[in-house]
Amino acid sequence: MSTRLILTIAAALIAVVGNATAAPSETARREIASLIGALDGSTCRFQRNGSWHDAAEARAHLQRKYDYLLKKDKVDTAEQFIERAASRSSMSGKPYRIACPGQPEQTAASWFGARLQALRTR
Repeated sequence: MSTRLILTIAAALIAVVGNATAAPSETARREIASLIGALDGSTCRFQRNGSWHDAAEARAHLQRKYDYLLKKDKVDTAEQFIERAASRSSMSGKPYRIACPGQPEQTAASWFGARLQALRTR
């Protein structure tokens, strides 16, 4: 093989490997499923673009966003899920909010971040 051909093949392999993204690990998948499930199993309400939704509607919405990000290879960690799917509207950019009985209303990013920390410390 010529040196030029070897260099061309090497450059192509580097480009392919460099652009490849890892899928979420099994741990990340479990964490994300737990985060989505924590909202679904609660009596909290979820605000999206100014409208409040119950936990089941929020779960379905976040699952759709997560599935989309998975297809696009844009989520590898629970932190990326929170940042890219569970924090704000992709359409308007407005932050999501969560209101749970007996607790102050807060951003969804804070709520999910606290749940992730709790998952990791048990």
